[in-house]
Amino acid sequence: MATVVTAATTLLTFAGLFYYIAALWCARSFVRGRIPSSTFAPPVSILKPVKGLDPGMYEAFASHCRQDYPPEYEILFGVSSLDDPAVPAIERLQSEFPDRNIRLLQTPEQLGPNGKMGNVVQLAPQARYEYLLVNDSDIHVSPRYLARVMSEFATPQKGKPVGLVTAPYRGLSHGTLGSKLEALGISTDFFPGVLTSLKLDGEIRFGLGSTLAVSRPALDAIGGFAHLVHSLADDYELGHRIAQAGFAVALTREVVDTSVPAYTLAGFFSHQLRWARAIRDSRKLGYLGLIFTFGLPWAIFNVIASGFALESIALLSLTCLARVTVALSVGVGILNDRQVLCDLWLLPLRDLFALWTWIWSFAGNTVTWRGETFTLENGKLKPETRETTAE
Repeated sequence: MATVVTAATTLLTFAGLFYYIAALWCARSFVRGRIPSSTFAPPVSILKPVKGLDPGMYEAFASHCRQDYPPEYEILFGVSSLDDPAVPAIERLQSEFPDRNIRLLQTPEQLGPNGKMGNVVQLAPQARYEYLLVNDSDIHVSPRYLARVMSEFATPQKGKPVGLVTAPYRGLSHGTLGSKLEALGISTDFFPGVLTSLKLDGEIRFGLGSTLAVSRPALDAIGGFAHLVHSLADDYELGHRIAQAGFAVALTREVVDTSVPAYTLAGFFSHQLRWARAIRDSRKLGYLGLIFTFGLPWAIFNVIASGFALESIALLSLTCLARVTVALSVGVGILNDRQVLCDLWLLPLRDLFALWTWIWSFAGNTVTWRGETFTLENGKLKPETRETTAE
């Protein structure tokens, strides 16, 4: 048995090593790719679905008001109730930035289990402009954000008009081990995977929730946002639908920040499991292929299975070097995430968690989101119903 496990983990480790090398090649291609030089700056409506107020959220709101961009942009905040804790912060924003067009709108209808997209569906008809930009309430952006994102719409890609622009992001952790592991995974695992998909597919065919900037023609072509109110991975689904409608999806180089909650380890695992099952349900074959990307965990198991044989230790060292190189090249080099340098020692633990999450994601179809449990079927969220039987 030990021989079989050693042989299997050796093959999987070499597959993971090849993936790390491929990820580095894809990252290099992204860095050497074109940089839009267009001054295209159309009017744009920023849609901000909001529920509650977390630490640092006001500064995230304010960063959208400090844009080096023509004045023709507006920010629409949607809340389900005017009693929402975020309302005073939005009113403060209106007071401190009187030169910005900031509107607070009530979006009371519950249109589906995805409350964020239900909020967006109600905001969209109120938007004045032909370009809409949706991002999460905790996203913090630089003053050049709008200029860089909107410039991507100017140049067609592969002969297709750009219908959606999305942006890479890095996570800002908040002290706990779970928070650090989540932020580390975003910069050193998730985004390298995005770059690999971009290179291998020749284009990106999904969106990232950090930024979903869409043109009205592309949105009209897919029937608006309404189809997404039952989707868990609404960002993926929006980009996928727009790509299927014949538009290009562009990945800007402008990096934004997202706040990672102070997860406990249990909370971290629950969030990762929801994310994993969303990806599994969206890209079934690609998700199965992730077994070949866990090079470092397989190398660790290979050393144990071989009884700490010298050749296994050498393979682990080589794999560790490749894994760290990916983390530094993408996490620090592309995303400029300095937290990676401080938390690099957590990389083996984070990757072991990732492998376990991948395995456990096949054990069921339920996800927990905002305190509710749903069954995931073909990308759709269905609330769990408990049947009662009369005795």
